[in-house]
Amino acid sequence: MYYLRRKSSSNGLMLFWRRSTRNTQNVEAFMRNNGSLAPKRYSYHDIKKMTNAFKDKVGQGGYGGVFKGRLPDGRLVAVKVLNESKGNGEEFINEVASITRTSHVNVVNLLGFCFDGSKRALLYEFMSNGSLEKFIYKKCPHLGWERLYQVAIGIAKGLEYLHRGCNTRILHFDIKPHNILLDEDFCPKISDFGLAKLCPKKVSIISMVDARGTNGYIAPEIFSRSIGGVSHKSDVYSYGMMLLEMVGGRKNLDVGVDHTSEIYFPYWIYNHIGEGEHLQLDMVEREEEEEIARKMVLVGLWCIQLDPTNRPSMNRVVDMLEGNLESLPIPPKPFLSSPPR
Repeated sequence: MYYLRRKSSSNGLMLFWRRSTRNTQNVEAFMRNNGSLAPKRYSYHDIKKMTNAFKDKVGQGGYGGVFKGRLPDGRLVAVKVLNESKGNGEEFINEVASITRTSHVNVVNLLGFCFDGSKRALLYEFMSNGSLEKFIYKKCPHLGWERLYQVAIGIAKGLEYLHRGCNTRILHFDIKPHNILLDEDFCPKISDFGLAKLCPKKVSIISMVDARGTNGYIAPEIFSRSIGGVSHKSDVYSYGMMLLEMVGGRKNLDVGVDHTSEIYFPYWIYNHIGEGEHLQLDMVEREEEEEIARKMVLVGLWCIQLDPTNRPSMNRVVDMLEGNLESLPIPPKPFLSSPPR
């Protein structure tokens, strides 16, 4: 089925028809190539029925809204409905194709999708605790340092799986708290693969025409190739920036603080990571909590090194987080350790 929308010019109509036709063909080809491995396809009527006409909205993003729904077998699902104006469908197809290749406790499960004319939706397992961001940018509720630490390890293991555990390496390119979902037991799961790229395991550097990601988490080599090649180390950078925000309980760049020296958190925390000096972080009350926070800070600072070759791989990140604090050296000061002017 082809979807046509009237445009003011015949050229605009033809361009839209070609894109719609190509995207529909891509979905049909994806279904043929993946056979029984492909997630179930639903009609838009099915989507309206399982969400009770989109009655229970549980989230909102630039892509559209997320609604709570229920499959015919009774399972709860999160239904992400994409805006009709969101690109030309390539991100949607990319997300379906990427996540279908995964199976890991720290990667969200895609249970189905809808590609019905201009109507597009993704059906994920329902994560009762929502996204990580609502637990780290507020003093209350706070996950507690031990749970926050386990969440950090879980995300790292999910990324390690994407980089090394799949038959085809998956680079996410949009790791941030908003894209980390938490189930009822606060087990973290990586979600939103709309910007992901697939590449062979043996390929270390990939070509990329345009920058992708979210400001504040994008690795510098994505903007300036003179810094280094774009690779799985770009995800490591994003993870490191997120890890530091989890420790600081605030955005890394925060213009609302009282002192200029505290505006850029990685710069501030680096100056407090010396041996024997307390980190002076909110909510840190016991020695065990100080050790967890210090370990997360050191790992985060290693991950955001300017040169991608100086950043650890995600399997090394897991080892660092699970290892002894005494074995973690203080990293070089991150070159980009001051806020942009």
